Amino acid sequence: MRFLKKGDDKKSKPETGQASKAHPDLKVISGSQISGRQPQQQPPPQQQQPQQQNITLPNIKYKIAVASGKGGVGKSTVATNLAISLANAGGAVGLMDADAYGPSIPTMMGIQEQPKVSPERKLIPLVRHNIKLMSIGFMVPEEQAMIWRGPMLHSSIRQLLSDVEWGELDYLIIDLPPGTGDVALSLTQAIPLTGALIVTTPQDVALADVRRGVAMFERLGVPILGVIENMSYFLCPHCNEKTEIFRKDGGKNTSERFGVAFLGQIPLDAEVCTAGDIGVPIVAGHPESPQSEAFGTVAHELESVLEVHGDDDELTIL
Repeated sequence: MRFLKKGDDKKSKPETGQASKAHPDLKVISGSQISGRQPQQQPPPQQQQPQQQNITLPNIKYKIAVASGKGGVGKSTVATNLAISLANAGGAVGLMDADAYGPSIPTMMGIQEQPKVSPERKLIPLVRHNIKLMSIGFMVPEEQAMIWRGPMLHSSIRQLLSDVEWGELDYLIIDLPPGTGDVALSLTQAIPLTGALIVTTPQDVALADVRRGVAMFERLGVPILGVIENMSYFLCPHCNEKTEIFRKDGGKNTSERFGVAFLGQIPLDAEVCTAGDIGVPIVAGHPESPQSEAFGTVAHELESVLEVHGDDDELTIL
């Protein structure tokens, strides 16, 4: 494998008696409003025909999806800290939370407010740590369940892309939900992605899901820019000794098997989780820590991969 250059639903009324943060320009529908209707049969993503990509976002140089084959590997943590590392290196960066069912970016960035609307009726991204942010979590209460079908997810993804005033960016990092579902398909149908990053942990069960994730993006025609191994080892804070808790070099071996770049290893540390929970990611709160240095290395490797493959939005897998 190598790389070469190369409608919105009707607005629904909020359920009576429930508090809603629904934004007037982002149409949100609650699960109770559709629970009485039978879902229509939808073909699986691999059988659906790609739609024309008519959202170009010409002012954004690189549009990069961050994905994982399974949950629990720290994908959102990686996406958030990678975005801050790219900004620290001088890039203009946006971070879009595409996980409608479990948006993590509001918590990780410590934001509990709604975006404002521009005179052109576009949502203005919130800014934290020099990152432009947008998430469905900014528009709905934390306790509201997002029970959405494929068409509603597709509509929300398109709105978060086209109805947001992103401005000029070097990178738009898009945090996908785990797995190989509708959101990844909707994203690739909406815009020409520069490529995808796969986040994994070293153990075999996670690496098996990496293979499924790679296969999905291959089928969708999206190149894999690299693999990032999270929770790679425990680094003792007292003696700096490395302990491989799961296994050694699983992500690196998997990347070699698929012929894609291995961007680096992120050490396992409780401080990374704590930093995300309090809304100050480790790279922002502890920039001199070994974990922050590891994220900086990953960002540098990603920049190198993008430079090698040129500035074109579209890459192809051969």
